[in-house]
Amino acid sequence: MPRKSRNTKTKIVSAAWELFYKNGYDDTTVDDIVELSGTSKGSFYHYFESKDALLNSLAYLFDDKYEELTDQIPEDMHSFDVLLFLNRELFDLIDNRIDQHLIARLYSTQLTKKGEKSLLDNDRLYYKLLRRIVTEGQEKGELTKDLTVNEIVRLYAMCERAIISEWCLCDWSFSLKSYSERVLPLLLRGIK
Repeated sequence: MPRKSRNTKTKIVSAAWELFYKNGYDDTTVDDIVELSGTSKGSFYHYFESKDALLNSLAYLFDDKYEELTDQIPEDMHSFDVLLFLNRELFDLIDNRIDQHLIARLYSTQLTKKGEKSLLDNDRLYYKLLRRIVTEGQEKGELTKDLTVNEIVRLYAMCERAIISEWCLCDWSFSLKSYSERVLPLLLRGIK
C-alpha cells in the first residue's frame, strides 16, 4: 500500500478509536471520524464500507501496541515471561482505553459475519511476533519442543481470546489484566 494511502487509513482508524473511546461507538458518526481525521467521506468509504467495518481495525490497533512494546522487552527475559508481559500490557490497554462494548461487538462480528476475521489474520504483527518469541524460546530451551511453534502460538492466542470472551460474558465485572495475570500462567504452563 502506498505511504499516502497507509497514512490516510491510519488517520481514519486513529480518529475513529479516539472518538469511540471518548463518545462511545453509537454516538460516533462517520462525519465525526472524517472531521477529526482531516480526511474526506470518499476516503473513509474507500477503506471501510461502514462504521461497523472499522471494528476489524481494532486488532490492528492492538498490533500498534505490540510494536511499541517490542522495544521494552529486555533481551535476557525468559520467553515465557515475554508472552506474559505482552498479554499484561495489552490487557491493561483494553481495561483502560477500549470501550468494553467495542470488544464484545468485535468478537460478535468475528463470529457472525463472513469475510475478514482480523483476530485470525496470521499476517498480523501479533502472530509474527508470537512466532518469533516462541521460535527463540524453543531454540534457547525455554519452551517445549513437544508442540510446534504454530501450535504454541495458537494455544496462546486461544487462551487470550477465551479470557476476553469470559470477561465479556461476565459483563466486564472484573479487571481483565488482573484476572489474566492469575490465570494465563496456569493455562500456559504446559508450554514451558
